[in-house]
Amino acid sequence: MDCVEEEVDFNWEEYLEETGATAAPHTSFRHVELSLQSSFQPGMKLEVANKGSLDTYWVATIITTCGQLLLLRYCGYGDDRKADFWCDVMTAELHPVGWCAQNNKTLQPPEAIKEKNSDWTEFLIKELTGSRTAPANLLEGPLRGKNTVDLIVVGCVLEVRDACEPNVYWAARVKSNIGGRLCLSYVGLNDPAYDMWMFYLDTRLRPLGWAKENYLSIKPPTDLCDLRSSSEWTEALEEATAEALKSPLPLEVFKDHADLHTHSFRPGMKLEMVTPKEPFHICPVSVTKVYNECYFQITVDDLTAEATPTCVVCHADSPGILPVQWCLKNGVGLERPQGFESQDFDWADYLKHTGTEAAPDVCFPNASQSRGFSKDMWLEAVNPLQPSELCVARITQVKGRLLWLRLEGLTKPLPDCIVDVESMNIFPVGWCEANGYPLTHLQKTVCLPQKKIAVVQPEKQLVPSQPPDAPLNLCSSIAMDTGLVNGKYCCSQLFINHRCFSGPYLNKGRITELPKAVGPGKCAVVLKEILTMLINSAYKPGRVLRELQMVEDPQWNCQEETLKAKYKGKSYRSNMRIVRTADQVSEFCRRVCERLQCCLNLFGPTIVSDKCPENCFSQTKTKYTYYKKRKVGRPSLGENAQDGDMTKPARRRKKRKAIFVQKKRRTSIVGYQTTESPQDSDYYYDDEEEDFEEWGSEVSSSSTREENSFKDVPKRGRPPRRAALQRRATHPGPETSDRSSPRRTTRSVSYSQNQTAKNTKTESFEEEDRLVLERNPLEWSVSDVVDFITSTDCASLAKIFQEQDIDGQALLLLTLPTVQECMDLKLGPAIKLCHQIERVKVAFYSQFAN
Repeated sequence: MDCVEEEVDFNWEEYLEETGATAAPHTSFRHVELSLQSSFQPGMKLEVANKGSLDTYWVATIITTCGQLLLLRYCGYGDDRKADFWCDVMTAELHPVGWCAQNNKTLQPPEAIKEKNSDWTEFLIKELTGSRTAPANLLEGPLRGKNTVDLIVVGCVLEVRDACEPNVYWAARVKSNIGGRLCLSYVGLNDPAYDMWMFYLDTRLRPLGWAKENYLSIKPPTDLCDLRSSSEWTEALEEATAEALKSPLPLEVFKDHADLHTHSFRPGMKLEMVTPKEPFHICPVSVTKVYNECYFQITVDDLTAEATPTCVVCHADSPGILPVQWCLKNGVGLERPQGFESQDFDWADYLKHTGTEAAPDVCFPNASQSRGFSKDMWLEAVNPLQPSELCVARITQVKGRLLWLRLEGLTKPLPDCIVDVESMNIFPVGWCEANGYPLTHLQKTVCLPQKKIAVVQPEKQLVPSQPPDAPLNLCSSIAMDTGLVNGKYCCSQLFINHRCFSGPYLNKGRITELPKAVGPGKCAVVLKEILTMLINSAYKPGRVLRELQMVEDPQWNCQEETLKAKYKGKSYRSNMRIVRTADQVSEFCRRVCERLQCCLNLFGPTIVSDKCPENCFSQTKTKYTYYKKRKVGRPSLGENAQDGDMTKPARRRKKRKAIFVQKKRRTSIVGYQTTESPQDSDYYYDDEEEDFEEWGSEVSSSSTREENSFKDVPKRGRPPRRAALQRRATHPGPETSDRSSPRRTTRSVSYSQNQTAKNTKTESFEEEDRLVLERNPLEWSVSDVVDFITSTDCASLAKIFQEQDIDGQALLLLTLPTVQECMDLKLGPAIKLCHQIERVKVAFYSQFAN
C-alpha cells in the first residue's frame, strides 16, 4: 500500500463525526454573536404611519428588535404596553424623525391618546430632546434593514489608530468584508503587502472624522510615513474623504464597540505578556510609558546592549497581559529575557536586580474567565504569521483566559499559538463556510491499495466499454467479492426520469443533475447507489432516510445496507433492507416512490421519454398530492363491504387517522370550539398529517384502543361550512350542548372529540383544509395568540409568545428564519410552528384581506 497525503474537500460535520471531536460552542465567540445583531437599537425614534387615520403619522419608539422585525410603541403611551405593535422594516412605512416636516405630512397622535395631552407639540419637543432617530439609510435605499456588519461595504473609509502612537490616526479603505472581518488598506498606499486584517469591533477602528472631533492627530502610520511624500499623503486623504462623504458609513457600525476602561499602570511596572509579534510564548515585559488614562506602552524586556525595543500600545482590557507569577501559578513556561545571565528565572530576583515593582493584580482583567472553551475543542483561527489565512485549529490547553491552539494544515508547522478567550481572531466551526471564505484544513492521509477491477459477465456476455458520458455501469466499475454475478441477482439499468414529479421531499434541481441511468449491476449495489443519490438530492436528507426505513416487505429477499444522510451540521445513519433479486426490483422502486410521495416513474426500470403515464409533468406539489389522493382515495365502509379489494388500504388509512386522534385529544382541553362535525375534523387530520410530513414533522404511533375508536370512519372529504351547519341542524348531537359553552374569539377546526361520524358515514363532501376565524387576526391581543398556539400541537411554545409579547400583527409577520433566530428553535419545531402560522395567514387572506 502507498500512503500519501491527499487534498480532499474538508467537511466539518464529517470530520467531527469521524473523530468524535467537539466544536467550541458558538456562544463562546462574543464578537461573532454581536456581528449578527440588528442595526436598530431600543430607544431609537422614528415616524410611523398612523393606523387610525389615513395619511397621518406619529412618532414611535423602538422597544425591541428581532431580526428585521421591530416592536414599536407610539410616543404618549408611556409604559403602557397594550398598544405595542410589530412591523417589518422591509415592508412597513417607516421614516426618520423630521421626514413629515420635510414632506408636508401631518403628525397626529393616535385617537386612543389624543386627549391625554393638551399640547402635543411641546410634548414632542421634550420627548425628542436628546433622543436618537433611526438613520434614514437604514429605513430606505440599499442598506434598508441590513445587519450591522452588512452596512460596511467595500470602499468605505474608516480611521485606524496608529499601532505605536495612540493619539495618531490615519484613514483606511475597506477592500473586503468577510462577516465583519475587514481587509483594510491605508489611504495613499495601494501595495497589498501593507494590507491589514481587523474585526470591525476592534477598538483601533473609528468613523471618519473621529480624530478631528476629539482633537487627535491625523498622520500617516509612523512606520510607513517615508513611503510617500507629505503632499502625496495629504492629497490622498483629501480625495478619500471627499469620496467617503458622498455615502458615509453609518455610525450604527460602531454601536457595539467596547468602551475603554481606566487603567492603573505606572511606568516601570513589570508584568507578563504573550509575545506581541509571534504569540507562541509568554515573556516578562515592562510598562515604559503612560500616554493617558486609557493607553500605556509595554516593551518586551531585553537586556542586551544592541537590542531594538519591541513596543506595543495597550489598554486596560488588552488581551494577553498577565500579572507577575501567572505562568508559575498555571504551570506554564516563561521565556527568560534576552541577556539575562541566570539560567533559572525567578521573579523575586529579577525585580530586585532591575529595581522595579510588579504590577498589582487589580490592574488586570478577569484572569479566570474561560468563556466555555475546553481542551480538545475545535474552531477556526487566524494564522498569526499570515493574517489573511484562517486555519482549522484544536485547543491543546486552556489556562485561565488563555487558549493554546494547534493550527492544522500548514505547509510549515508552527508551535501552538496563544490567544485570549476574547480574541477577535478566533471563530466558531463553520464560520468560513458561512461567509464563503477559504479555510486551511488538515491533509488527509490515504492508503491506496492496488486496484482490482473484475468485469462481471451477466448472462455470459461481455460488458462493452463505456464512453465517459455513459450511464453509471456498476457491473464494470465496482469490484465485487465474486468475479461473476448470477443473473438472478443482477438487474438491468434503472432509469432516473428527470421530468417526473419529484414530490415534497426531493429537490427538482438536484434530481436533474443525477445521471439518467444507473447499472446494470448487482441489485443491492445498484439500488444502494440510486438511493444514496436520492438522499443527497433531498431538501432534508435525514427525513428521506427515515422515510426509506419504512419501505419493507417480509416476503422480499433482502440484504441489509447502511445508508447515510447529512443535513445542517447533523449526520444520520441507518440500516435499510434492500432487495437482492431482479424480480423484486420493480416493486421495490415503486414502493420507494410511493413513500417519497413522488411520481411512481421517477426512478425504476421504466424509461419515460416524452409523457409520463402518471401524467405528473404539469402538476404542482399541492395539485399532484390531491390528484394522487383522489386516485387512491379511501372508500366508505359501505363500499368496503361491497369491494373486498379495498379493505386492506382502508384499514391502513384508519390507522393513520388514529395517530392524529391522539393529538386531537391532547389539544381538546384548551376550550377552542369547532364549527365542523367530527367527519370534518377526521378528514382534516388525515390531510394535515401529510402536510406535517411534508414539513418534516414526526408522527407517533397510536394505540389499538384509539384505532378501534374509529371503526366507523366516513369517506374522506368534508363539506363546505354551509353544508356542515345544515347537517348539524338535521342531526343534533353532543355538539349541540358544546355550542352553548363559553367560546374564544378565534375558532380552529378539529378540536372536538365527539364521535357522531356514524350518522353521516356515507356522505361525500368537497375537500377543504382551512382554518376558519371569527375575528381578524390583526386585532388579536397577545393572550389571543397564546390561546391559539396552545390549541395547536405547538402548545409547548405558547410561553415564548407570552414572554415576547407577540400579538396578531406580529404573528402574521413571522417567517421561518425569524422564528428560528428570535425564538431560538431548532428546525423541526420551527417548521411545525410555521405551519400553524401559515394556516392563520391563509385564513386571514381569504376572510379579511379584502
